[in-house]
Amino acid sequence: MPIIAIRGLKKSYASGNEKVDALKGVDLAIEAGEFVTIMGKSGSGKSTLLSILGGMNHPTAGEVEMAGVNLYQLPGEKLADFRARHLGFVFQSFHLIPFLTALENVMLPLAIVKMKKAAKREAAHKALERVGLGGKVDRLPNQLSGGEQERVAIARAIVTNPHILLADEPTGNLDTSTSEEVMALFRELNEAGQTVVMVTHNPENGAYSDRTIQIRDGVVV
Repeated sequence: MPIIAIRGLKKSYASGNEKVDALKGVDLAIEAGEFVTIMGKSGSGKSTLLSILGGMNHPTAGEVEMAGVNLYQLPGEKLADFRARHLGFVFQSFHLIPFLTALENVMLPLAIVKMKKAAKREAAHKALERVGLGGKVDRLPNQLSGGEQERVAIARAIVTNPHILLADEPTGNLDTSTSEEVMALFRELNEAGQTVVMVTHNPENGAYSDRTIQIRDGVVV
């Protein structure tokens, strides 16, 4: 059974007096352990699709089933719990708290998890080691390079051992060399069993994935 199954997904927005159809009936299945990139031009609907997958944007119509759960049939609190337990998020802007160390930033998703503080610190330390930053746990974000900040963001996303890692243009603010390092890290995480769904506009990023899905004008092509 696919870990993600999308059926008849539609999303419309009101723009002034007009209705904008961002997604026009998307059907998609992603298997556990796959690394999938979603590509398309600006305005194609790819980021809308990712936000719906992330439980942050209710669809107008259709179903989203993740890890055997119909996502948008969950009430608000349970949807938030599902997001916290099963999904990890990596964004183009790193969204690191500037006055927290790398370790403290990575510990943030564990704030709602019932664990002793020492166990949370250990989990965050292990996540930073996985992304190659075990020696920089006490650095503040402004003491890290752009690529290192992105690695902290990835460590924060995987610290809860989520079933699915969702990434929105994770190399958008990085130079070519650093982008390649970050993409190699995503590939490494995937080869260790992590399901990865990434939105990107960069065709070179697609080379790291198992499959590329093209979206144009709100439909898969």
